[in-house]
Amino acid sequence: MATLLIVHHTPSPNCQAMFEAVVSGATAPEIEGVRVVRRAALSATASDVLEADGYLLGTPANLGYMSGALKHFFDQVYYPCLDETRGRPFGVYVHGGNDVTGALRGIESITTGLGWRSAAEPVTVTGQPAKADIEACWELGATVAAGLMS
Repeated sequence: MATLLIVHHTPSPNCQAMFEAVVSGATAPEIEGVRVVRRAALSATASDVLEADGYLLGTPANLGYMSGALKHFFDQVYYPCLDETRGRPFGVYVHGGNDVTGALRGIESITTGLGWRSAAEPVTVTGQPAKADIEACWELGATVAAGLMS
């Protein structure tokens, strides 16, 4: 069975709504043979990453960058996972008050260094997520999970 690891920092109601939609999409009844593991960014480990076949990353944009929690996650797993996880698929969602460009750029830089491949367009939301944003998060979760089905 394939494993999808969702690593997230969810400090606000807006991030929580996006996270719940991603999880809902990844665990939809149509998705078979994929185990979904959820880890807060500050508790996710290199072992979690090595045991997973694909990843979903969620973060708020804080001061023009990804959250410190997600950056800490990357700092902890980068070298232990560098060679073993190349080519694995990932997706990302980012929430910000007015701009998410720096956060997305930072995540893209690190995932490129890891050799991960984007499995879906990033979902970026500023302000309160609209219904279409929540649907895009659901689609993100479903798309990345479906890509892991045998």
